Amino acid sequence: MKQWNEITYYAGFDWAKGHHQIVIVDRQGQIAAEWEFEHSLEGWKQWRERTANYPGLAVAIETNQGAAVDQLLQSGSTVYPVNPRSAKAYRERKVSSSNKTDRLDAWSLADALRTDGHGWRALAPLDPLLQELRLLCRDELHLIAQRTALVNQLQQALSEYYPAALEAFDDWTLAGSWKFLQRFPTPGALAKVGRRKWENFLHCHKLYRPQTHTHRLACFEKATQFCGSPGVTRAKSLLALSLVEILMVLEKQLEEYRNQIEKLFAQHPDHDLFGSLPGAGPKLAPRLLSEIGEDRQLFPDAQSLQCYAGTAPVSYQSGQVHKVYLRRQCNKHLRCAIHLWSDLSRRWCPWAQVYYQQLRQRGKSHAIALRSLGHRWLKIIWKMWQTGTSYDPDLHARNQLQHGSWVLQFLHQKASE
Repeated sequence: MKQWNEITYYAGFDWAKGHHQIVIVDRQGQIAAEWEFEHSLEGWKQWRERTANYPGLAVAIETNQGAAVDQLLQSGSTVYPVNPRSAKAYRERKVSSSNKTDRLDAWSLADALRTDGHGWRALAPLDPLLQELRLLCRDELHLIAQRTALVNQLQQALSEYYPAALEAFDDWTLAGSWKFLQRFPTPGALAKVGRRKWENFLHCHKLYRPQTHTHRLACFEKATQFCGSPGVTRAKSLLALSLVEILMVLEKQLEEYRNQIEKLFAQHPDHDLFGSLPGAGPKLAPRLLSEIGEDRQLFPDAQSLQCYAGTAPVSYQSGQVHKVYLRRQCNKHLRCAIHLWSDLSRRWCPWAQVYYQQLRQRGKSHAIALRSLGHRWLKIIWKMWQTGTSYDPDLHARNQLQHGSWVLQFLHQKASE
């Protein structure tokens, strides 16, 4: 990666799925070269051959991930990612008529890099272990979203022909409820075998719970009293069994993902640091690590990390008008992980629960309270991350006492009651 004073040519890279448009300008802003190439082996060979004539080249591109960015980094290019909203503004600075072409996009990016790039941060290649961990965590979330969609379809099918099964089981993301459908796919099949078979199934698949056993058996007994017609039952039972088969395969792959994520997480030097976060556990700790990364210079202060995670608000001030908005331009994967973990941390940290409850009593919504708690947690994480130390609840309590934290005062007041 080249330093800014070493750069003599500036390329705008307008990427697409099948082809890419390139415009290169020199220090005076004159176009030195422009061409289009396919996203293929031959196309990238052409990229390397043509850019060899411009040794001091930097590239501006409207993304910070994906196949194009990966190929650029592999080719040794100095890459400057540009936010899409900024890229639009740079294009409109060139052409106020709202005209838009691939060549115009590439040219505006190249010239923006020439004039403003000295204040931008070049994209540093990720450590292979961290890159794999980040992609696995993100792909796992996509698979979980697919599972949720399939479960919703399954519940809709059951509501049309098998309401008793839908009422008997609350959580349809568990394999036990899927196996129930495989064993008793229709209300008629359930009623045919009788109460003893029902109880044997619940015990064999570890679904017996004293608090739900009576309710489930009551649902099973009235299964045929309220169900779909024969035609609907035959059609929708086939759909339900098909969805169950897909869910079984998907759950197996999710388990493989979890095993691989835990394996990579254990190999990372910051494993103990993120693993010490209360409530993060084996699922959220790897996500937090993979999204925050390991480059300590990327976030010089806690506020920069809070902005990156989307917990810091956006201010608008003009004259006497001052408004505050939710930050939407952020790392949404990290914001999701912080949101989930902040909620879980309330079970492990009394101060986090008190902080959340006070915000709720002041009229804040659940989402706002968790975002505010996550904002507070990120300041702690940043300090841990910079110093390389694990979370110490006693040290945190001493710091709260030293700074006269109102949360600690409420906590002591609650303990004395």
